[in-house]
Amino acid sequence: MLPPVVLLLVLLFRWTDQGRALVHASARMLGQLVMIGYVLVWVFRAHHWAWVLLALALMAAAAGWIALRPLKGKKSRLYGRSLLCILGCGGGTLALVIFGVLQPAVWHDARIVIPLAGMIFAGSMNQISLAAERYAAERDRGADHVTARATALRASLIPLLNTFFAVGLVQLPGMMTGQILAGADPLMAVRYQILVMLMLLSSGGLAAAIFVEWFGRTQFETCRA
Repeated sequence: MLPPVVLLLVLLFRWTDQGRALVHASARMLGQLVMIGYVLVWVFRAHHWAWVLLALALMAAAAGWIALRPLKGKKSRLYGRSLLCILGCGGGTLALVIFGVLQPAVWHDARIVIPLAGMIFAGSMNQISLAAERYAAERDRGADHVTARATALRASLIPLLNTFFAVGLVQLPGMMTGQILAGADPLMAVRYQILVMLMLLSSGGLAAAIFVEWFGRTQFETCRA
């Protein structure tokens, strides 16, 4: 897989200013995945709710900061809002899935909670990033809050809606593919994948909408100052 990555890296260095960002992101990806592998082995063996909640808090804290990466200006002023949107929308969706849908024998089963939280928090993070970046760009062009908000939300939903249109025809998502490869009934895999798609849409879409509204009415000018 390295040759196409190297080719993309060359193009990014020649055409954009994102070459270094890709190198940095790739190095972090490798290091973080190795580290989390060891951490998850320990957390899975601990079987204690406190460690699971701590892991969720750290995941949300990181997602809240990374979500603001595309924005210029004093991002620290927006971190609390980003974190609250992810915790409120993402955490609420996670609780609904765990207690209302899956209802595992042990609610803090790390093998269930942490992977689901990772999908939900990452989805909310990406939706906030897309919406915030587009909102800021629209405001910089002179658009008012209502127009910029609508444009930002439409842009943030493009990846999700494309996935909704393509799933089953173009794409077999990761969870569904993994279950089928593991020997699960395809219809059961479909049910779980529908759950995943809906939880990503609800948590990410709501997080983006609330953040843009919150960001836009009072914080846009402050952040730019």
